Amino acid sequence: MKVGRYTVSVEKAGFSKFTTNDVGVDVGARQRVDASLQLGAVTQEITVVGAAALLNTDSSENGQVIQGAAIGEIPLNGRNYADLALMSANVVKSPMAISFAPTGTPREAAFNVNGMRSTYNNFLLDGLDNNAYGTSNQSYSSQVIQASPDAIAEFKVIVSNYSAEYGRVGGAVINAVMKSGSNQFHGTAYEFLRNTQLNASGFLFSPAVFVKPTLQRNQFGAAIGGPIVKNKLFFFGDYEGFRQLQRYLNFDSLPTATDRAGILPVPVVNPLTGTVYPANTQIPIGKLNPFAADLLSGLPALNGPGRSNNYEALLLIRWPGERHDSPSNTSRALVHCSDGKDESGWDDCRFVPVGKCETFVRLLTRAVRGIASST
Repeated sequence: MKVGRYTVSVEKAGFSKFTTNDVGVDVGARQRVDASLQLGAVTQEITVVGAAALLNTDSSENGQVIQGAAIGEIPLNGRNYADLALMSANVVKSPMAISFAPTGTPREAAFNVNGMRSTYNNFLLDGLDNNAYGTSNQSYSSQVIQASPDAIAEFKVIVSNYSAEYGRVGGAVINAVMKSGSNQFHGTAYEFLRNTQLNASGFLFSPAVFVKPTLQRNQFGAAIGGPIVKNKLFFFGDYEGFRQLQRYLNFDSLPTATDRAGILPVPVVNPLTGTVYPANTQIPIGKLNPFAADLLSGLPALNGPGRSNNYEALLLIRWPGERHDSPSNTSRALVHCSDGKDESGWDDCRFVPVGKCETFVRLLTRAVRGIASST
């Protein structure tokens, strides 16, 4: 069943109609409503509030549902919905998810559950396997499809006592469901901005030459859902673009101007002739190796004091797969087609990543033909 709030009604001839409202159905839930029919006319109706069982006695699994409101309102640096799994018990961020160096490659959706490795988690999207099987399962993301938070209706993190229906798991089951369209059109558009001018300066290593590290990030997109054939076929699609230009402050220790001129602070012995050049005495230019002289002349001028960490520069951070000195440029898009009998009854749900337009066109054409043939 589609996640949401439901009204449950039970009626039979010779008994009063039983009705209970606002019964919540979450992802992967086993919801129980105990209906009690009383003798009476069919025209009589008994409305019960809170008939849904608050204590789940049908399953021993231990988990937590992250609702759509939390996904949409809690700030997410990077907009990865799976980071909200850290709200659950026994879940901690994996070292693989942290970049210990500016050029590191943190792994998306990497967290340890019950002390197990992050690769032991099982990701599901609309009930389908969404695990990324890279080399040794150590890719840059734990998921094949990293859905945007605006495309996720809710997800559940099961940390222990899994049901027999779940396999391939030693850590946690992360079961996510996408939003779906309905008989009305609904949509949203957004952009999240981080800009160098809005960032704090941080610690000033060399105030005289310090330049604030560059960080320009734009995450923008839109989501829309609605009907294709009223009460029959619905769609939901979203697109998110990611553009980032980031540089980090790097320190190097380079030879000073006197070092490059052949004036060194320690005695130097020519290994070929045995000639000793005293400290702070210039080595004749003719005695320098031509290759070394060219290399020293090509080094940049120092912009810091001392002999160590005397040159600092802002270097570009390249993300995995990038080959050029250009901003990071990635996009993700999903389309969800639903074939349903009405707004709350769904026969089939499918999702497809949109890499090429014809992929969605073929899926949509196949679905419309199916609806036409059934009617």
